Amino acid sequence: MASIVLATGFGSTAIAPSVTTRIVIAHLTGDAPGANAAAHGWSASQDAVVWLIRLPRVLLAAIVGAALAMVGVALQAVTANRLADPHLLGVSAGATFGAVFATLFLGAIFGPFTLSLLAFAGAAVATLAVIGLAHAHGRLERDRLLLAGIAVSFVMLAAANLLLYLGDQRAASSVLFWTLGGLGLARWDMLAIPATIMFAGSVTLFGRRRELNALMTGDLAAVTLGVHVARVRAEVFLIGALVTGAMVAVSGAIGFVGLVTPHACRPVVGAEHGRLLPVSALLGAVLLIWADVLARTLIAPEDLPIGVVTALVGGGCFIALLRFQKRR
Repeated sequence: MASIVLATGFGSTAIAPSVTTRIVIAHLTGDAPGANAAAHGWSASQDAVVWLIRLPRVLLAAIVGAALAMVGVALQAVTANRLADPHLLGVSAGATFGAVFATLFLGAIFGPFTLSLLAFAGAAVATLAVIGLAHAHGRLERDRLLLAGIAVSFVMLAAANLLLYLGDQRAASSVLFWTLGGLGLARWDMLAIPATIMFAGSVTLFGRRRELNALMTGDLAAVTLGVHVARVRAEVFLIGALVTGAMVAVSGAIGFVGLVTPHACRPVVGAEHGRLLPVSALLGAVLLIWADVLARTLIAPEDLPIGVVTALVGGGCFIALLRFQKRR
């Protein structure tokens, strides 16, 4: 909550936290001042900036950050690979391909759900391809999984670029948005779908916390504990594709959140997923909120792609974590 209030006040026009809080409370209680904002202690422009522009963007950052962090935790558990995350396993690239295809060739054929549906379809296809390539001798090879994810990611991004070349040349900015990420399109009416999918995905993954704990010990140990390994792994991959597809549809492909956040949380709360999942969601939300603040303030009034910021910050944090673990 503190990050939401503070981040909403940051920008080319700084707004005090007390003013931000009073504006939000006024709108939530139905006492929106509108043109009479000055009588409430703030200007009409401040009211519009906070309620219509910045707060939806900050809330979208929190939703996307929490969702990607939880998916990263779950993927690292079912693959028993600490390098797994939606970006490295090609899920984000597949969702990007689906979103680009919908943008260039389909429009709103399925109404407001078109982008989410096509992004999910692309993420699902990429996930199935990675799983198929990583299987050897009837089981999922962890080393092959990461290599397959990188290969599928390159193929999907190349396909997205090919669609751009074959489609409308004026859509280059849209494709850049999907490949590098951005939250500048956030509006109140687009928060419901990603928030619902994030909440449903988090509840489902939290309900599988015991199975995730067992899978971290290896397939054989999980089977002896009564876990149906293939079914649980398929469910988690499906949930990961659905959640990642919905997030990519509204924010583009954002990397490193799902990779770095679990590593930052495990030294604090341990590897038990009953604690790791909610704490990772909280840290992922906070991380992406402040990454977005950097994205819109470093070269203000222009926006940096948030994927660039998360890669720089996340990569630096990951290197620091590796050095800390090595010294310990």
